[in-house]
Amino acid sequence: MAKEQVFYATGRRKTSAARVFLKSGSGKMTVNGKTLETYMPTPVSRTTCTLPFALTDTKNQFDARVTVEGGGVTGQSEAIRHGVARALVALNPELRGVLKKAGLLTRDSRMVERKKYGKHKARRSTQFSKR
Repeated sequence: MAKEQVFYATGRRKTSAARVFLKSGSGKMTVNGKTLETYMPTPVSRTTCTLPFALTDTKNQFDARVTVEGGGVTGQSEAIRHGVARALVALNPELRGVLKKAGLLTRDSRMVERKKYGKHKARRSTQFSKR
């Protein structure tokens, strides 16, 4: 019996990191042990997660097992999207052009700016008093 091949990739966005494991299957996606429908509350976040499959016409060909941590709903869904896209490229390098053109292989590196000392927030200064 031949061992089934599993493709792995990491996706990141802001403070979220997603580990994606792809193997051939029926299109089932589990996130942190739950189904995608129960883990992701909004339809927009669910479509974001499955966008790479839709663009490459591999919708019901692979099962994805995802572990994601950090950040919020949007950050996590986009981290999953990034990881799925990278795993698909690892699986089939010919899909790289389609995913690259859609901008799914680029890590969105925008992060929250750190708070500086002497400031209320990252840039907000103390209130000026004339007297």
